[in-house]
This record gives sequence, C-alpha cells and structure tokens, in this order.
Amino acid sequence: MTNHRLTDPHGPARRELILRAAVRDGLLDPDEAPLAAFLDLDAVAATVDSLHRAFPDRVEVRHAFAAKANSLVPVLARLRELGMDCEVASPGEFAQALAAGFEPERIVFDSPAKTRRELARALELGVAVNIDNWQELARLDTLLTDRRTDSRIGVRVNPQLGGGSIGAMSTATATSKFGIALADEGNVERLVAAFRERPWLTWLHCHVGSQGCPLDLMADGVAATLALAQKINSELGRRQVVGLDIGGGLPVNFAGDEVSPGYPEYVERLRAHAPELFSGEFRLVTEFGRSVLAKNGFTAGYVEYTKNSGGRAIAITSAGVQVATRTVFAPDSWPLRISAHDGTGAAKHGEPVEQDVAGPACFAGDLVARARPLPLLLPGDLVVLLDTGAYYSSTPFAYNSLLEPAVHGVTVAADGSVRFDTLRRAQTVEDLLARTGG
Repeated sequence: MTNHRLTDPHGPARRELILRAAVRDGLLDPDEAPLAAFLDLDAVAATVDSLHRAFPDRVEVRHAFAAKANSLVPVLARLRELGMDCEVASPGEFAQALAAGFEPERIVFDSPAKTRRELARALELGVAVNIDNWQELARLDTLLTDRRTDSRIGVRVNPQLGGGSIGAMSTATATSKFGIALADEGNVERLVAAFRERPWLTWLHCHVGSQGCPLDLMADGVAATLALAQKINSELGRRQVVGLDIGGGLPVNFAGDEVSPGYPEYVERLRAHAPELFSGEFRLVTEFGRSVLAKNGFTAGYVEYTKNSGGRAIAITSAGVQVATRTVFAPDSWPLRISAHDGTGAAKHGEPVEQDVAGPACFAGDLVARARPLPLLLPGDLVVLLDTGAYYSSTPFAYNSLLEPAVHGVTVAADGSVRFDTLRRAQTVEDLLARTGG
C-alpha cells in the first residue's frame, strides 16, 4: 500500500494518507483549523521534471512559472530550486519573485498595464520585458533615450486565431485586450519597421489562452509568431529576433486523476504545427502556471451543519467562495471534483446521495457543488476540493471578511511518513483588523 501511495501522486490513496496525517497533526481541526490547503511538493517536482524533459535538449529553453497561478513566496522559491524562471504580471508578483530569490534575468514582466515606474525598475534591474501595445513601445522609447539596460525586450503579438470554450481564458480573439493584433491592417508592416528602427527589440511573445483552449489552437499561435520572427529577420537581413516567448496555458483535466494532456503531447502538437521551432534558430521561453500546480494540491474543510430543503440534502462547510471563487461564480467552466471523508480523514463509503456542498459565505450562490452524488455528509466530516493547487486558496477572495486558510507543503518519505511545511500561515482576526484599518 505504501508503494502505491508514493508512486500515484494524484491518486486517492496518497491524498488520504496526507489528509489523515493533517488531522493527526492538528493542521485540520474542527475548532482551531476548520479549513486548510495542501500542496504536494513531491508531485510538483515530478511535474516540473516532466516539463523539462518534454523539450529536446538541442533547443535552449527556459521555463518561467506564471506567478499568478500561485504567488506564495515559498512556492516560488521551491520552483526556483527546481530550475524554473518566473513570469510576473503586477508589481506585487514582481516583488514576490524577487523575495523568492529569482535573479532579475530569470524574471519575465508581462503586465498589459505597466506604469513608467514599473518599466523603469524592470529596465534598471535587467528583467525581461514583453511590450503589450504601441503606446507602451513609445513609452519605452522615452525611457531608453538616457539609459542602458540588460533587459531582453520583446513584443507581445495577438495572432487573432479565435478562442476556446472559456471566453475569459481566450486571449487570441479578434478583439482581445492583449498584444498587437497581427490581422489588423498594417500591423505586420508596422512591426517590421519597429524592429528595424530599434535594434534592442529582439524577442516576440505570444499566448493564445489557457483552460478551454485546444492544443492545436495554442500551437497555431506559436506557428504564427515563429513565421513573424522569420519574416522580420528576413526583411531586415539580420538575425535580430533571437527568441520566442511562447506563453503557457496547457489545460488541466479537472474530471479525473489522470494528468491529461501532458507536456510531451503539447510538444508533439508544436512539432506538427511549427517544426522549425525546434531547429535551434530561436531561444525559447514558456510560461506555464496552472498545469504545474493544479493537480498537485487540494483544499479540505469541515462540514459544520447539514440540512434538507425541498428534498435536497445540503452540507454547510467551511470551504466556499473565499477559496473556490471561480467555481462558485462560473461552475460550468470551473467544476471541481469533491471527495468525502470522515473526521479522521478516511474516505467515506456508502450509497451516493445528491447533495449541495455549500460554503460559509452569506449569499445563496456560495455552492462548490450542486446536486453532487456523494456518500451522505454529516457534521464533523471533511470535504476535499481536488485539483486546487493553482488559483484557489493561494489567492483567496475576501468576501464576508472570511479568514484566509493556511497552506501547507507536503512531502512523503519512502516509509510513508508525511512531513508538512507551512507555506502560508492562517490569517488571524488580528491580521484582518490590521489590513482593514482596525
């Protein structure tokens, strides 16, 4: 059993092992710690290794973790130790990346709304910058008139290929707010001229979207960016574009334990759509986030009360909109699997009963599951929200001033013993009052 638990990082046996240990160690307690999140650091290391191995050795590639997916400083520091760079999109993420120990040359700054001060600091430190629009390019012209920088500077382009099944996650639509639109009249010629006039422009960047976007759409976006790079270099008669930032966005399977698609599958789609990407002509940067962490974490909360209303069983739990915001507000796009456990962390069994799993927030829509068949939940049981290692408890929603839960890192030794390290301590009432002017 121990071997199964160790070799199946996304399976129910390993999760139960971790959950039981968390209850035993008091990290989950109905009175003191009714809600907590867990990130399996062993599984994270295996995922990062899979990413590194998916790309051929002959290509110079750096993998920058998208900090928005989980910007906790200890998480970023762990990813740095595993050989990843860091992609940031705000001053806060920028500061967190530096605090995690990333050297400036290992940081990519991608915000679509960079201020002059933010740009100046990035240029001063030597952080890579991807310009989002023509006005930002003009702003950079001004900043570079009286300063030298070691930053690699690129332009984000929008190939306008369309979207996936989740509109909010699709960034290559005809009217996307991101990047310079390639299909708009005159923009390709204007980009060629911009590179001709600015020898310091040496990269192109493209990201067509994430969850809900098919791999072929993502690969088509990379192919369009590659073709533009080759056109620029050809028309300029020199190798000015030396690198391509191909973004991230690998979708995650939220329907089961299987990791699908994987990085090797994505690389195969890139080979099919943009084979010259692997010729060695261009350096590459990726920006994966959700796919690195989502399936390596879960969130657990206690059932406080149960009731029946209109013939529907309802479990009121401590896990709701404050840690599962997207699922509560857009359940069709962001469904989560839920497992049921007793108070010790052991899996519950029994005839499935359709139940609403409700959170603690004071509005009717705070449901993480609707009519979900589960063993009948009782007060004192635990519900586990699966696949929440990215974008869930790491970026809580402050509705009702609900306190932020602790986030714990987990490692499991060969003998099956579980070790926890606090990645973020639980917010206290005193913390909340200090933050809200109390």
